[in-house]
Amino acid sequence: MQFLNTALPLIFMAIMGLAMLAYVILDGYDLGVGMLLPRAANDAEKDLMVASIGPFWDANETWLVLGVGILLIAFPYAHGLILTALYLPVLAMLFGLTLRGVAFDFRMKAGDSKKPFWNQMFVLGSFVAAASQGWMLGSYITSFRTDALTLSFNALIALTVPATYVLLGAGWLIMKTDGDLQTRALGWARLATIPFAVGIAAISVATPLVSEIIFNKWFRLPDFFALLPIPLLSAAAVLALWHVTGRKRIVDAGYGWIVFAATVLVLILATLGLAYSIYPFIVIDRMNVWEAASSTSSLVIIAIGTAITLPAIIGYTIFVYRIFWGKATDLSYGG
Repeated sequence: MQFLNTALPLIFMAIMGLAMLAYVILDGYDLGVGMLLPRAANDAEKDLMVASIGPFWDANETWLVLGVGILLIAFPYAHGLILTALYLPVLAMLFGLTLRGVAFDFRMKAGDSKKPFWNQMFVLGSFVAAASQGWMLGSYITSFRTDALTLSFNALIALTVPATYVLLGAGWLIMKTDGDLQTRALGWARLATIPFAVGIAAISVATPLVSEIIFNKWFRLPDFFALLPIPLLSAAAVLALWHVTGRKRIVDAGYGWIVFAATVLVLILATLGLAYSIYPFIVIDRMNVWEAASSTSSLVIIAIGTAITLPAIIGYTIFVYRIFWGKATDLSYGG
């Protein structure tokens, strides 16, 4: 029983982290494609951009439901603290995701006169969802402080998270399209690389400054040298992004996937760094995972449900991506 008391909260924390990382990567690229829609050359390109995410975006959002669901039922005390502090940005995110979902379907059914309006709503919903997630991330990293400097940091992250999603979206379009649209997507990725790097750097600097415990974790010896590969690999991946996005011939040679892969690598490394920083806290310096967790008997029951749900989500995601992999084609609905 003592083993379960210790292990189960950590297991659920790891699953929740995996779910949120999967959401950022998978729903991040389709939010990014949504924000890039105004930069398309014509309606045909816009339709193709939306078609590139059409089969996937419902499955992608499942990871957000899983992550928030685990927070709610496995860590109810943290859920109360976090969601209370983030009530307004969560409301904004839900509004954005709902607007985007409605616009996605309506733009396919609307006539030519109404389609531009729903395109704009799709862009707006994508940006509102992304920016609100950025504000939530900034607030979480700063442990929900409300001083002017913290609010400025939150605003910075609220702008760089959309840039991150735009980079993912551009990388996705590089893989899923060709011709002029692929060339433009390469340019969009290059423009997004700098704010993406700024956001990652800002989070990396701010996290140890928020907490003395986190600062000591990163800068005491010999831990500093053991952790050095994380920032070095991240910097190398950003340099690879900058190199590839400036050379169309690399994409033409079949290596366009490097843009998306390098972005994902940085996000994985950033997640590992953040996980190391905050452990064992679920709210930095305020509540650890065991204090936030449900009772062990409840976690055992939740674990049974998760053991059924998680493989189903992973299997469905793999199935969808296997079926619809390859270059994007026109998306249409009957009726």
